[in-house]
Amino acid sequence: MFLILFGVWLILNGKITAEICIFGIVISAALFYFICHFMDYSVKKELLLFRLLPLFVQYFWVLVKEIVKANVCVLKIILSPELQPEPALVYFDTDLRSQLSKVMLADSITLTPGTITVSVEENRFCVHCLDRELAEGMEESVFVELLKKMEALMFEEMLEQPGLLKQAEGEESRWN
Repeated sequence: MFLILFGVWLILNGKITAEICIFGIVISAALFYFICHFMDYSVKKELLLFRLLPLFVQYFWVLVKEIVKANVCVLKIILSPELQPEPALVYFDTDLRSQLSKVMLADSITLTPGTITVSVEENRFCVHCLDRELAEGMEESVFVELLKKMEALMFEEMLEQPGLLKQAEGEESRWN
């Protein structure tokens, strides 16, 4: 966060001089202290985000790939007269633990053409699919596996640092 703040300072100034850098370091440090002290932010959370970054990038590329595949599938259904869509409501359970993971899964399902997440209640998802073929293997999709890896990394980090676990429990109760 400190580096981002300092980088924004340099970009907004438009040139780099010793005075601008020193002043930027002081202002960035003060803002970083304020954020950490008053806005429930910590360096530990930032390090966790850096550890999760490769999985987020992988998740993004898998999402793009699945969107393209679903687009092709929906295009086939639309353009071929012999293929008749069989709309279906599919219910499935997942063992994802965090609300963030469940929301990411629901959003990813909705972003892929031909599927819409209708509801998420506890661990049960209801998804409307344009065709039954689009619903196959949804409960054990690549999305679920990547989200489980992210959760495992987050919970592993939280067990190592009890302060993060207490913060996460407080955030979970706030959203439930």
